Amino acid sequence: MKATEKIWRNGEFIAWDDAKIHVLSHVVSYGSSVFEGIRVYETTSGPAVFRLREHIRRMVDSAKIYRMDDFRFTQSELAEAMLELVRLNGLKSCYIRPIVMRGYGLMGVNGTKNPVDVYLACWEWGRYLGEEALAEGVDVCISSWTRIAPNTLPALAKAGANYMNSQLINMEAVANGYSEGIALDKSGYVSEGAGENIFVVRDGKIVTPPLGTSVLPGITRDAVLLLAADLGIPIVEQVVPRELLYIADEVFFTGTAAEISPIRSIDRIKIGSGRRGPITEKLQNEFFGIVNGTKPDRYGWLTPVGVAAPVLK
Repeated sequence: MKATEKIWRNGEFIAWDDAKIHVLSHVVSYGSSVFEGIRVYETTSGPAVFRLREHIRRMVDSAKIYRMDDFRFTQSELAEAMLELVRLNGLKSCYIRPIVMRGYGLMGVNGTKNPVDVYLACWEWGRYLGEEALAEGVDVCISSWTRIAPNTLPALAKAGANYMNSQLINMEAVANGYSEGIALDKSGYVSEGAGENIFVVRDGKIVTPPLGTSVLPGITRDAVLLLAADLGIPIVEQVVPRELLYIADEVFFTGTAAEISPIRSIDRIKIGSGRRGPITEKLQNEFFGIVNGTKPDRYGWLTPVGVAAPVLK
């Protein structure tokens, strides 16, 4: 990770190396944090944040689910702080990581009396699954680890604790020679990757698991649903049996980090032609055209870094 100059902490900008917490902060022992991952793209008109409004809303929703929504900053203030952070660090493209966490105070499982701290950081980050993955695809496997089940941890929240499950999925996959793992839900249906939503293409139709299968409501997932509808590609949210992955024409991941990344094999079974398929490529072309500024931003997804933040709740 390449350090930048400034990080935002509870309303003030501090040096990167000064962004430290006490080892007995509640978040260290109990995983009490929620966070976001937000891309800033270099467009033809300068750097712009992808779907800033939706990311901030999801972070606030995640904090509310975990009873951590008593921090004192409005969504508009957080939006402006993120834009100013990118401006101060002089980045043309980057990844923003907002974190809401329970800080230092009382020790014990119930951290509701501990202070809630908010940090914003940003740094340069390339393709999560590698540059070549956008065209050639990646090799993945079905994980032996099941995705978190309803009434265990809330899958709709983007919480740090949830990603212990994701770590197990990813570490197992990498140890066995794959780029990533796919988890099934408690009923044995396809859920998502360690840090990505998943889409399946068969006979010209796109299928993706519904939120009820322990799926994070991905911002890029939602973007693909919108793009596919506008491109006239039939798309349906329904439970996906594991074996449908093996006989699919195309399978691809989506996520802020992964963007739209094709999958070329699952459990050593070749998917389609063994590289990016035509529907995945069509969606990539639309998506990257918009975020890079070469196509009109017809959805209002981009917030230019050089302007004042939009007014949010």
